[in-house]
Amino acid sequence: MFAAPKNADQRASHADLMGIACFGLSIIAAVPVFWLGLASLARAWATPEYSHGPLIPLVSLFLLLRELRRDPLAPTGTPANRWPGIALIIVALGLGVLGNLVQIPDIVTYALILWIGGLVLTGFGLTQGRRHGLPVLHLVFMLPLPQGVFWQLSIFLQGVSSELGVWFLTVVGVPVYLDGNIIDLGVYKLQVAEACSGLRYLFPILSFSYLSAILYRGPIWHKLVLLVTAAPLTVLLNSARIAGIGVLVNSYGIAQAEGFLHLFQGWAMFLVCIAALFGLALGLQRLSKDPKPLAETIDLDMTGFRAVLARLPGMEASRGWVIATSVSLAIAAGFMLYPASDLIRPDRDPFALFPHRFGAWIGETGQLDPAVEQVLAADDYISAVFAAPDEAIHVSLFVAYYDNQAQGAGIHSPEVCLPAGGWEIAAIDVQGIDLANTPFGPFFVNRAVIQRGLARQLVYYWFDQRGQRMTSGYLAKASVVVDSLTRGRSDGALVRLITPILPGETDAEADARIQRFMTLALGSMSRFIPE
Repeated sequence: MFAAPKNADQRASHADLMGIACFGLSIIAAVPVFWLGLASLARAWATPEYSHGPLIPLVSLFLLLRELRRDPLAPTGTPANRWPGIALIIVALGLGVLGNLVQIPDIVTYALILWIGGLVLTGFGLTQGRRHGLPVLHLVFMLPLPQGVFWQLSIFLQGVSSELGVWFLTVVGVPVYLDGNIIDLGVYKLQVAEACSGLRYLFPILSFSYLSAILYRGPIWHKLVLLVTAAPLTVLLNSARIAGIGVLVNSYGIAQAEGFLHLFQGWAMFLVCIAALFGLALGLQRLSKDPKPLAETIDLDMTGFRAVLARLPGMEASRGWVIATSVSLAIAAGFMLYPASDLIRPDRDPFALFPHRFGAWIGETGQLDPAVEQVLAADDYISAVFAAPDEAIHVSLFVAYYDNQAQGAGIHSPEVCLPAGGWEIAAIDVQGIDLANTPFGPFFVNRAVIQRGLARQLVYYWFDQRGQRMTSGYLAKASVVVDSLTRGRSDGALVRLITPILPGETDAEADARIQRFMTLALGSMSRFIPE
Protein backbone atom coordinates (compact mmCIF):
# COMPACT_ATOMS: atom_id res chain seq x y z
CA MET A 1 0.00 0.00 0.00
CA PHE A 2 1.11 3.55 -0.60
CA ALA A 3 2.09 5.58 2.42
CA ALA A 4 -0.07 8.59 3.15
CA PRO A 5 1.48 12.01 2.51
CA LYS A 6 3.28 13.26 5.62
CA ASN A 7 2.57 16.98 5.34
CA ALA A 8 0.49 19.60 3.57
CA ASP A 9 3.07 20.18 0.82
CA GLN A 10 3.12 16.49 -0.05
CA ARG A 11 -0.69 16.39 -0.10
CA ALA A 12 -0.76 19.42 -2.42
CA SER A 13 1.82 17.81 -4.68
CA HIS A 14 -0.21 14.60 -4.88
CA ALA A 15 -3.36 16.63 -5.61
CA ASP A 16 -1.57 18.47 -8.41
CA LEU A 17 -0.40 15.20 -9.95
CA MET A 18 -3.92 13.79 -9.66
CA GLY A 19 -5.33 16.90 -11.33
CA ILE A 20 -2.88 16.63 -14.22
CA ALA A 21 -3.67 12.92 -14.53
CA CYS A 22 -7.43 13.58 -14.67
CA PHE A 23 -6.97 16.26 -17.31
CA GLY A 24 -4.74 14.01 -19.42
CA LEU A 25 -7.06 11.00 -19.12
CA SER A 26 -10.05 13.14 -20.13
CA ILE A 27 -8.24 14.13 -23.32
CA ILE A 28 -7.13 10.56 -24.05
CA ALA A 29 -10.70 9.32 -23.57
CA ALA A 30 -12.09 11.95 -25.94
CA VAL A 31 -9.67 11.30 -28.83
CA PRO A 32 -11.41 8.18 -30.26
CA VAL A 33 -14.84 9.81 -29.94
CA PHE A 34 -13.78 12.96 -31.77
CA TRP A 35 -11.33 11.36 -34.23
CA LEU A 36 -13.81 11.47 -37.10
CA GLY A 37 -14.25 15.20 -36.59
CA LEU A 38 -10.53 15.86 -36.17
CA ALA A 39 -9.79 14.05 -39.45
CA SER A 40 -12.52 16.10 -41.13
CA LEU A 41 -10.96 19.31 -39.78
CA ALA A 42 -7.55 18.31 -41.14
CA ARG A 43 -9.05 17.80 -44.60
CA ALA A 44 -10.89 21.11 -44.45
CA TRP A 45 -7.78 23.00 -43.30
CA ALA A 46 -5.97 21.75 -46.39
CA THR A 47 -8.36 23.79 -48.58
CA PRO A 48 -7.84 27.51 -49.33
CA GLU A 49 -11.14 28.54 -47.69
CA TYR A 50 -10.18 27.08 -44.29
CA SER A 51 -6.37 27.22 -44.40
CA HIS A 52 -6.50 29.66 -41.46
CA GLY A 53 -7.98 26.91 -39.26
CA PRO A 54 -4.79 25.72 -37.48
CA LEU A 55 -4.19 29.26 -36.18
CA ILE A 56 -7.57 29.48 -34.44
CA PRO A 57 -6.77 27.19 -31.44
CA LEU A 58 -3.54 29.13 -30.88
CA VAL A 59 -5.41 32.43 -30.87
CA SER A 60 -8.01 30.98 -28.48
CA LEU A 61 -5.21 29.84 -26.15
CA PHE A 62 -3.76 33.36 -26.28
CA LEU A 63 -7.16 34.81 -25.30
CA LEU A 64 -7.51 32.33 -22.43
CA LEU A 65 -4.02 33.08 -21.06
CA ARG A 66 -4.73 36.78 -21.37
CA GLU A 67 -7.86 36.40 -19.25
CA LEU A 68 -6.16 34.18 -16.68
CA ARG A 69 -3.50 36.84 -16.27
CA ARG A 70 -6.10 39.23 -14.90
CA ASP A 71 -8.34 36.50 -13.43
CA PRO A 72 -5.97 34.11 -11.62
CA LEU A 73 -6.81 30.55 -10.64
CA ALA A 74 -8.83 30.20 -7.47
CA PRO A 75 -6.92 28.90 -4.43
CA THR A 76 -6.91 25.14 -3.91
CA GLY A 77 -9.93 23.98 -1.95
CA THR A 78 -12.15 26.89 -3.03
CA PRO A 79 -15.77 25.63 -3.45
CA ALA A 80 -16.87 25.64 -7.08
CA ASN A 81 -19.91 24.37 -8.95
CA ARG A 82 -18.51 21.92 -11.50
CA TRP A 83 -21.69 20.04 -12.31
CA PRO A 84 -22.63 22.19 -15.33
CA GLY A 85 -19.22 21.40 -16.83
CA ILE A 86 -19.65 17.67 -16.16
CA ALA A 87 -23.10 17.75 -17.77
CA LEU A 88 -21.72 19.59 -20.82
CA ILE A 89 -18.92 17.04 -21.20
CA ILE A 90 -21.46 14.19 -21.13
CA VAL A 91 -23.67 15.94 -23.70
CA ALA A 92 -20.68 16.66 -25.95
CA LEU A 93 -19.41 13.08 -25.82
CA GLY A 94 -22.94 11.83 -26.49
CA LEU A 95 -23.19 14.06 -29.56
CA GLY A 96 -19.77 12.86 -30.66
CA VAL A 97 -20.91 9.25 -30.44
CA LEU A 98 -24.09 10.13 -32.38
CA GLY A 99 -22.00 11.81 -35.08
CA ASN A 100 -19.94 8.63 -35.39
CA LEU A 101 -23.04 6.44 -35.57
CA VAL A 102 -24.49 8.46 -38.46
CA GLN A 103 -21.02 9.12 -39.91
CA ILE A 104 -21.52 12.91 -40.09
CA PRO A 105 -18.23 14.66 -39.17
CA ASP A 106 -19.91 18.07 -38.73
CA ILE A 107 -21.83 16.80 -35.70
CA VAL A 108 -18.58 15.52 -34.20
CA THR A 109 -16.74 18.82 -34.73
CA TYR A 110 -19.57 20.85 -33.16
CA ALA A 111 -19.55 18.45 -30.22
CA LEU A 112 -15.79 19.00 -29.89
CA ILE A 113 -16.36 22.72 -29.18
CA LEU A 114 -18.98 21.85 -26.54
CA TRP A 115 -16.56 19.37 -24.97
CA ILE A 116 -13.84 22.02 -24.69
CA GLY A 117 -16.38 24.34 -23.07
CA GLY A 118 -17.24 21.55 -20.64
CA LEU A 119 -13.56 21.14 -19.73
CA VAL A 120 -13.29 24.85 -18.99
CA LEU A 121 -16.40 24.85 -16.79
CA THR A 122 -15.27 21.70 -14.98
CA GLY A 123 -11.72 22.92 -14.43
CA PHE A 124 -12.56 26.43 -13.24
CA GLY A 125 -16.07 25.95 -11.92
CA LEU A 126 -19.18 27.68 -13.24
CA THR A 127 -18.53 31.14 -11.76
CA GLN A 128 -15.01 31.55 -13.12
CA GLY A 129 -15.34 29.26 -16.14
CA ARG A 130 -18.20 31.15 -17.79
CA ARG A 131 -15.99 34.25 -17.85
CA HIS A 132 -13.75 32.33 -20.28
CA GLY A 133 -16.51 31.68 -22.80
CA LEU A 134 -15.16 34.08 -25.44
CA PRO A 135 -11.94 32.10 -26.12
CA VAL A 136 -14.00 28.90 -26.43
CA LEU A 137 -16.52 30.58 -28.74
CA HIS A 138 -13.64 31.76 -30.94
CA LEU A 139 -12.95 28.10 -31.79
CA VAL A 140 -16.08 28.15 -33.95
CA PHE A 141 -14.04 29.95 -36.62
CA MET A 142 -11.92 26.83 -37.16
CA LEU A 143 -14.96 24.76 -38.22
CA PRO A 144 -15.95 24.38 -41.87
CA LEU A 145 -19.48 25.41 -42.77
CA PRO A 146 -21.97 22.66 -43.59
CA GLN A 147 -21.80 21.95 -47.33
CA GLY A 148 -25.29 23.26 -48.04
CA VAL A 149 -24.64 26.54 -46.23
CA PHE A 150 -21.19 26.83 -47.84
CA TRP A 151 -22.53 26.57 -51.38
CA GLN A 152 -25.50 28.86 -50.78
CA LEU A 153 -23.18 31.48 -49.28
CA SER A 154 -20.62 30.98 -52.04
CA ILE A 155 -23.21 31.41 -54.82
CA PHE A 156 -24.68 34.47 -53.08
CA LEU A 157 -21.27 36.12 -52.68
CA GLN A 158 -20.40 35.30 -56.30
CA GLY A 159 -23.47 37.19 -57.42
CA VAL A 160 -22.86 40.17 -55.14
CA SER A 161 -19.17 40.37 -56.05
CA SER A 162 -20.02 40.18 -59.77
CA GLU A 163 -22.61 42.95 -59.55
CA LEU A 164 -20.39 45.26 -57.51
CA GLY A 165 -17.33 44.47 -59.65
CA VAL A 166 -19.21 45.47 -62.82
CA TRP A 167 -20.45 48.63 -61.09
CA PHE A 168 -16.85 49.58 -60.21
CA LEU A 169 -15.79 48.93 -63.82
CA THR A 170 -18.55 51.17 -65.19
CA VAL A 171 -17.56 53.91 -62.74
CA VAL A 172 -13.99 53.95 -64.11
CA GLY A 173 -15.29 53.93 -67.68
CA VAL A 174 -14.62 50.33 -68.76
CA PRO A 175 -17.37 49.03 -71.10
CA VAL A 176 -18.64 45.81 -69.58
CA TYR A 177 -21.63 43.46 -69.61
CA LEU A 178 -22.59 40.99 -66.89
CA ASP A 179 -24.04 37.63 -67.93
CA GLY A 180 -24.70 35.65 -64.74
CA ASN A 181 -21.26 35.46 -63.13
CA ILE A 182 -19.41 36.14 -66.39
CA ILE A 183 -17.98 39.64 -66.80
CA ASP A 184 -17.92 40.31 -70.55
CA LEU A 185 -15.25 42.85 -71.50
CA GLY A 186 -15.76 42.31 -75.21
CA VAL A 187 -12.49 40.66 -76.24
CA TYR A 188 -12.12 38.91 -72.89
CA LYS A 189 -14.59 37.20 -70.56
CA LEU A 190 -13.92 36.78 -66.84
CA GLN A 191 -15.81 34.18 -64.85
CA VAL A 192 -16.32 35.01 -61.19
CA ALA A 193 -15.83 31.44 -59.95
CA GLU A 194 -16.33 30.04 -56.45
CA ALA A 195 -12.69 30.87 -55.63
CA CYS A 196 -13.43 34.54 -56.37
CA SER A 197 -16.51 34.72 -54.15
CA GLY A 198 -14.42 36.04 -51.25
CA LEU A 199 -15.12 33.15 -48.85
CA ARG A 200 -11.43 32.30 -48.46
CA TYR A 201 -10.90 35.85 -47.15
CA LEU A 202 -14.20 36.21 -45.31
CA PHE A 203 -13.60 33.46 -42.74
CA PRO A 204 -10.17 34.59 -41.51
CA ILE A 205 -11.24 38.24 -41.55
CA LEU A 206 -14.30 37.44 -39.44
CA SER A 207 -12.01 35.66 -37.01
CA PHE A 208 -9.68 38.65 -36.99
CA SER A 209 -12.56 41.07 -36.38
CA TYR A 210 -13.72 38.89 -33.45
CA LEU A 211 -10.20 38.98 -32.01
CA SER A 212 -9.97 42.74 -32.60
CA ALA A 213 -13.28 43.33 -30.83
CA ILE A 214 -12.04 41.42 -27.77
CA LEU A 215 -8.66 43.20 -27.67
CA TYR A 216 -10.09 46.63 -28.49
CA ARG A 217 -10.07 49.09 -25.60
CA GLY A 218 -13.28 50.99 -25.89
CA PRO A 219 -17.04 50.87 -25.33
CA ILE A 220 -19.16 47.87 -26.32
CA TRP A 221 -20.76 49.62 -29.27
CA HIS A 222 -17.31 50.19 -30.78
CA LYS A 223 -16.65 46.45 -30.51
CA LEU A 224 -19.97 45.67 -32.19
CA VAL A 225 -19.11 48.03 -35.07
CA LEU A 226 -15.82 46.18 -35.61
CA LEU A 227 -17.66 42.86 -35.68
CA VAL A 228 -20.49 43.96 -37.99
CA THR A 229 -18.22 45.81 -40.43
CA ALA A 230 -15.94 42.87 -41.27
CA ALA A 231 -18.29 40.98 -43.62
CA PRO A 232 -19.48 43.89 -45.82
CA LEU A 233 -15.94 45.32 -45.91
CA THR A 234 -14.60 41.98 -47.18
CA VAL A 235 -17.28 41.75 -49.89
CA LEU A 236 -16.70 45.34 -50.96
CA LEU A 237 -12.92 44.97 -51.21
CA ASN A 238 -13.25 41.63 -53.01
CA SER A 239 -15.52 43.32 -55.56
CA ALA A 240 -12.94 46.08 -55.96
CA ARG A 241 -10.29 43.38 -56.52
CA ILE A 242 -12.43 41.81 -59.26
CA ALA A 243 -12.88 45.23 -60.84
CA GLY A 244 -9.12 45.81 -60.66
CA ILE A 245 -8.51 42.52 -62.45
CA GLY A 246 -11.04 43.60 -65.07
CA VAL A 247 -9.22 46.89 -65.66
CA LEU A 248 -5.85 45.12 -66.00
CA VAL A 249 -7.26 42.46 -68.34
CA ASN A 250 -8.98 45.11 -70.45
CA SER A 251 -5.69 47.02 -70.77
CA TYR A 252 -2.99 44.31 -70.79
CA GLY A 253 -4.62 40.98 -71.60
CA ILE A 254 -5.95 37.85 -69.93
CA ALA A 255 -2.60 36.98 -68.30
CA GLN A 256 -3.38 39.61 -65.64
CA ALA A 257 -6.09 37.29 -64.26
CA GLU A 258 -3.89 34.22 -63.94
CA GLY A 259 -0.96 32.81 -62.00
CA PHE A 260 1.04 34.62 -59.33
CA LEU A 261 -0.45 38.04 -60.06
CA HIS A 262 -3.97 36.77 -59.37
CA LEU A 263 -2.82 35.20 -56.07
CA PHE A 264 -0.90 38.34 -55.10
CA GLN A 265 -3.98 40.49 -55.67
CA GLY A 266 -5.94 38.28 -53.30
CA TRP A 267 -3.40 38.56 -50.50
CA ALA A 268 -3.07 42.30 -51.08
CA MET A 269 -6.84 42.60 -50.67
CA PHE A 270 -6.66 40.62 -47.41
CA LEU A 271 -3.96 42.92 -46.00
CA VAL A 272 -5.89 46.01 -47.08
CA CYS A 273 -8.94 44.66 -45.25
CA ILE A 274 -6.92 44.12 -42.07
CA ALA A 275 -5.50 47.64 -42.36
CA ALA A 276 -9.01 49.01 -42.87
CA LEU A 277 -10.18 47.35 -39.64
CA PHE A 278 -7.22 48.91 -37.78
CA GLY A 279 -8.13 52.24 -39.35
CA LEU A 280 -11.72 51.81 -38.23
CA ALA A 281 -10.54 51.12 -34.68
CA LEU A 282 -8.50 54.32 -34.73
CA GLY A 283 -11.45 56.24 -36.17
CA LEU A 284 -13.71 54.97 -33.40
CA GLN A 285 -11.13 56.11 -30.85
CA ARG A 286 -11.37 59.63 -32.25
CA LEU A 287 -15.07 59.57 -31.36
CA SER A 288 -14.26 58.73 -27.74
CA LYS A 289 -14.08 61.32 -25.01
CA ASP A 290 -10.60 60.08 -24.12
CA PRO A 291 -8.96 58.89 -27.41
CA LYS A 292 -5.96 56.58 -27.07
CA PRO A 293 -2.89 56.30 -29.33
CA LEU A 294 -2.49 53.30 -31.65
CA ALA A 295 -0.29 51.41 -29.17
CA GLU A 296 -3.09 51.52 -26.58
CA THR A 297 -6.09 51.07 -28.87
CA ILE A 298 -5.54 47.30 -29.22
CA ASP A 299 -4.38 45.41 -26.14
CA LEU A 300 -1.41 43.37 -27.37
CA ASP A 301 0.35 43.13 -24.01
CA MET A 302 1.72 39.58 -23.68
CA THR A 303 3.68 39.99 -20.45
CA GLY A 304 2.92 37.64 -17.58
CA PHE A 305 1.98 34.65 -19.74
CA ARG A 306 4.89 32.58 -18.42
CA ALA A 307 3.62 32.93 -14.86
CA VAL A 308 0.11 31.88 -15.94
CA LEU A 309 1.45 28.81 -17.76
CA ALA A 310 3.50 27.90 -14.69
CA ARG A 311 0.31 27.85 -12.59
CA LEU A 312 -1.67 25.57 -14.90
CA PRO A 313 0.01 22.31 -13.75
CA GLY A 314 -1.27 23.14 -10.29
CA MET A 315 -4.87 22.34 -11.20
CA GLU A 316 -6.83 20.89 -8.34
CA ALA A 317 -7.86 17.22 -8.41
CA SER A 318 -11.42 18.06 -7.40
CA ARG A 319 -14.22 15.54 -7.09
CA GLY A 320 -15.71 17.12 -10.23
CA TRP A 321 -12.57 16.34 -12.23
CA VAL A 322 -12.59 12.76 -11.02
CA ILE A 323 -16.27 12.32 -11.94
CA ALA A 324 -15.80 13.94 -15.38
CA THR A 325 -12.78 11.75 -16.09
CA SER A 326 -14.53 8.59 -14.98
CA VAL A 327 -17.60 9.32 -17.14
CA SER A 328 -15.37 10.18 -20.13
CA LEU A 329 -13.45 6.91 -19.78
CA ALA A 330 -16.69 4.94 -19.51
CA ILE A 331 -18.19 6.54 -22.65
CA ALA A 332 -14.94 6.08 -24.58
CA ALA A 333 -14.67 2.44 -23.49
CA GLY A 334 -18.25 1.75 -24.60
CA PHE A 335 -17.64 3.49 -27.90
CA MET A 336 -14.47 1.50 -28.60
CA LEU A 337 -16.00 -1.83 -27.53
CA TYR A 338 -19.10 -1.25 -29.67
CA PRO A 339 -17.91 0.92 -32.57
CA ALA A 340 -20.26 2.27 -35.19
CA SER A 341 -20.91 -0.26 -37.91
CA ASP A 342 -20.07 0.56 -41.51
CA LEU A 343 -22.88 1.97 -43.57
CA ILE A 344 -24.55 -0.34 -46.07
CA ARG A 345 -23.86 0.38 -49.72
CA PRO A 346 -26.63 -1.34 -51.64
CA ASP A 347 -25.99 -3.01 -54.96
CA ARG A 348 -26.81 -0.90 -58.00
CA ASP A 349 -26.00 -0.67 -61.68
CA PRO A 350 -23.62 2.13 -62.71
CA PHE A 351 -25.01 4.89 -64.90
CA ALA A 352 -22.71 3.67 -67.67
CA LEU A 353 -25.42 1.01 -68.24
CA PHE A 354 -28.28 3.51 -68.28
CA PRO A 355 -30.51 2.91 -71.36
CA HIS A 356 -30.09 5.25 -74.31
CA ARG A 357 -33.53 4.55 -75.76
CA PHE A 358 -36.99 4.87 -74.24
CA GLY A 359 -39.60 4.30 -76.90
CA ALA A 360 -38.99 6.96 -79.55
CA TRP A 361 -36.69 8.89 -77.23
CA ILE A 362 -32.98 8.47 -78.03
CA GLY A 363 -30.36 9.83 -75.69
CA GLU A 364 -26.80 11.04 -75.95
CA THR A 365 -24.67 11.18 -72.79
CA GLY A 366 -22.01 13.77 -72.03
CA GLN A 367 -19.34 14.54 -69.45
CA LEU A 368 -19.26 17.46 -67.08
CA ASP A 369 -16.32 19.83 -66.95
CA PRO A 370 -13.63 18.41 -64.57
CA ALA A 371 -13.95 21.46 -62.31
CA VAL A 372 -17.71 20.92 -62.09
CA GLU A 373 -17.21 17.22 -61.37
CA GLN A 374 -14.88 18.10 -58.51
CA VAL A 375 -17.43 20.45 -56.98
CA LEU A 376 -20.25 17.96 -57.53
CA ALA A 377 -18.26 15.21 -55.77
CA ALA A 378 -20.78 12.55 -56.81
CA ASP A 379 -19.86 8.87 -56.79
CA ASP A 380 -21.70 8.38 -60.08
CA TYR A 381 -23.74 10.57 -62.37
CA ILE A 382 -25.40 10.70 -65.76
CA SER A 383 -25.84 13.78 -67.91
CA ALA A 384 -27.81 13.01 -71.06
CA VAL A 385 -30.00 14.72 -73.65
CA PHE A 386 -32.97 12.77 -75.02
CA ALA A 387 -34.87 13.69 -78.19
CA ALA A 388 -37.74 12.07 -80.11
CA PRO A 389 -38.86 12.64 -83.73
CA ASP A 390 -42.38 13.62 -82.73
CA GLU A 391 -41.30 15.97 -79.93
CA ALA A 392 -40.74 19.69 -80.49
CA ILE A 393 -37.45 19.74 -78.57
CA HIS A 394 -35.25 17.68 -76.27
CA VAL A 395 -35.39 16.83 -72.56
CA SER A 396 -32.16 16.86 -70.52
CA LEU A 397 -31.73 14.32 -67.74
CA PHE A 398 -29.18 14.72 -64.96
CA VAL A 399 -28.84 12.38 -61.98
CA ALA A 400 -26.09 12.60 -59.34
CA TYR A 401 -25.74 9.61 -57.01
CA TYR A 402 -23.89 9.52 -53.66
CA ASP A 403 -22.93 6.31 -51.85
CA ASN A 404 -22.60 8.18 -48.56
CA GLN A 405 -24.11 11.61 -48.02
CA ALA A 406 -22.83 11.80 -44.45
CA GLN A 407 -19.07 12.09 -45.08
CA GLY A 408 -19.10 15.72 -46.19
CA ALA A 409 -20.39 14.88 -49.67
CA GLY A 410 -23.80 16.28 -50.31
CA ILE A 411 -26.35 17.12 -52.94
CA HIS A 412 -26.22 20.66 -54.27
CA SER A 413 -29.76 21.86 -54.89
CA PRO A 414 -30.44 23.28 -58.37
CA GLU A 415 -32.13 26.18 -56.60
CA VAL A 416 -28.63 27.19 -55.47
CA CYS A 417 -26.65 26.23 -58.57
CA LEU A 418 -28.84 27.51 -61.41
CA PRO A 419 -28.31 31.25 -60.70
CA ALA A 420 -24.55 30.64 -60.96
CA GLY A 421 -25.03 29.82 -64.66
CA GLY A 422 -26.72 33.13 -65.30
CA TRP A 423 -30.24 31.68 -65.16
CA GLU A 424 -32.77 33.44 -62.95
CA ILE A 425 -35.58 31.56 -61.25
CA ALA A 426 -38.77 33.21 -62.51
CA ALA A 427 -41.11 30.88 -60.61
CA ILE A 428 -40.75 27.85 -58.38
CA ASP A 429 -43.27 25.70 -56.53
CA VAL A 430 -44.02 22.12 -55.53
CA GLN A 431 -46.20 20.14 -57.91
CA GLY A 432 -47.80 16.73 -57.60
CA ILE A 433 -47.00 14.15 -60.28
CA ASP A 434 -49.04 11.02 -60.99
CA LEU A 435 -47.58 9.08 -63.91
CA ALA A 436 -48.96 5.88 -65.37
CA ASN A 437 -46.80 2.78 -65.77
CA THR A 438 -44.16 3.84 -63.22
CA PRO A 439 -43.34 2.06 -59.94
CA PHE A 440 -43.35 5.26 -57.90
CA GLY A 441 -47.01 6.14 -57.72
CA PRO A 442 -47.98 9.78 -57.07
CA PHE A 443 -45.15 11.95 -55.76
CA PHE A 444 -44.11 15.60 -55.61
CA VAL A 445 -41.41 17.45 -57.54
CA ASN A 446 -39.94 20.93 -57.43
CA ARG A 447 -41.13 22.71 -60.58
CA ALA A 448 -39.22 25.82 -61.63
CA VAL A 449 -39.30 28.12 -64.63
CA ILE A 450 -35.90 29.71 -65.23
CA GLN A 451 -34.93 32.39 -67.69
CA ARG A 452 -31.87 34.09 -69.10
CA GLY A 453 -32.66 36.98 -71.37
CA LEU A 454 -35.50 35.81 -73.65
CA ALA A 455 -34.70 32.10 -73.19
CA ARG A 456 -36.90 30.12 -70.79
CA GLN A 457 -36.65 26.56 -69.50
CA LEU A 458 -38.79 24.28 -67.38
CA VAL A 459 -37.05 22.36 -64.58
CA TYR A 460 -38.26 19.41 -62.51
CA TYR A 461 -36.10 18.13 -59.67
CA TRP A 462 -36.37 16.10 -56.51
CA PHE A 463 -34.17 14.30 -53.98
CA ASP A 464 -34.40 10.51 -54.33
CA GLN A 465 -33.60 9.22 -50.85
CA ARG A 466 -33.68 5.46 -50.35
CA GLY A 467 -37.19 4.91 -51.71
CA GLN A 468 -38.55 8.34 -50.84
CA ARG A 469 -38.85 11.27 -53.23
CA MET A 470 -38.48 14.58 -51.39
CA THR A 471 -38.71 18.20 -52.49
CA SER A 472 -37.03 19.74 -49.43
CA GLY A 473 -33.25 19.63 -49.22
CA TYR A 474 -33.45 20.08 -45.45
CA LEU A 475 -35.80 17.10 -45.02
CA ALA A 476 -33.51 15.09 -47.28
CA LYS A 477 -30.54 15.86 -45.02
CA ALA A 478 -32.58 15.03 -41.90
CA SER A 479 -33.59 11.71 -43.45
CA VAL A 480 -29.90 10.88 -43.92
CA VAL A 481 -29.40 11.15 -40.14
CA VAL A 482 -32.47 9.03 -39.36
CA ASP A 483 -31.76 6.35 -41.95
CA SER A 484 -28.10 6.15 -40.96
CA LEU A 485 -29.21 5.18 -37.47
CA THR A 486 -32.21 3.01 -38.31
CA ARG A 487 -31.27 1.45 -41.65
CA GLY A 488 -27.51 1.85 -41.83
CA ARG A 489 -27.80 3.71 -45.16
CA SER A 490 -27.03 7.25 -46.26
CA ASP A 491 -27.03 6.87 -50.04
CA GLY A 492 -29.20 9.07 -52.23
CA ALA A 493 -29.48 11.02 -55.44
CA LEU A 494 -30.63 14.22 -57.07
CA VAL A 495 -32.80 13.83 -60.17
CA ARG A 496 -33.24 16.82 -62.49
CA LEU A 497 -35.00 17.17 -65.84
CA ILE A 498 -34.95 20.28 -68.03
CA THR A 499 -36.66 21.16 -71.28
CA PRO A 500 -36.65 24.51 -73.11
CA ILE A 501 -39.92 26.42 -73.38
CA LEU A 502 -40.06 27.36 -77.04
CA PRO A 503 -41.26 30.77 -78.26
CA GLY A 504 -45.02 30.61 -78.60
CA GLU A 505 -45.19 27.43 -76.49
CA THR A 506 -47.17 27.34 -73.25
CA ASP A 507 -45.74 26.15 -69.97
CA ALA A 508 -48.32 23.36 -69.94
CA GLU A 509 -46.97 22.00 -73.23
CA ALA A 510 -43.45 21.89 -71.76
CA ASP A 511 -44.88 20.13 -68.67
CA ALA A 512 -46.52 17.53 -70.88
CA ARG A 513 -43.26 16.89 -72.77
CA ILE A 514 -41.23 16.29 -69.59
CA GLN A 515 -43.92 14.04 -68.16
CA ARG A 516 -44.13 11.97 -71.35
CA PHE A 517 -40.41 11.31 -71.05
CA MET A 518 -40.64 10.61 -67.29
CA THR A 519 -43.39 8.01 -67.89
CA LEU A 520 -40.99 5.96 -69.98
CA ALA A 521 -37.68 6.64 -68.24
CA LEU A 522 -38.48 6.40 -64.53
CA GLY A 523 -39.35 2.72 -64.68
CA SER A 524 -35.63 1.93 -65.07
CA MET A 525 -34.44 4.28 -62.34
CA SER A 526 -34.55 1.84 -59.42
CA ARG A 527 -31.68 -0.16 -60.99
CA PHE A 528 -29.44 2.87 -60.56
CA ILE A 529 -30.95 4.49 -57.45
CA PRO A 530 -31.70 1.72 -54.91
CA GLU A 531 -34.99 1.88 -53.05
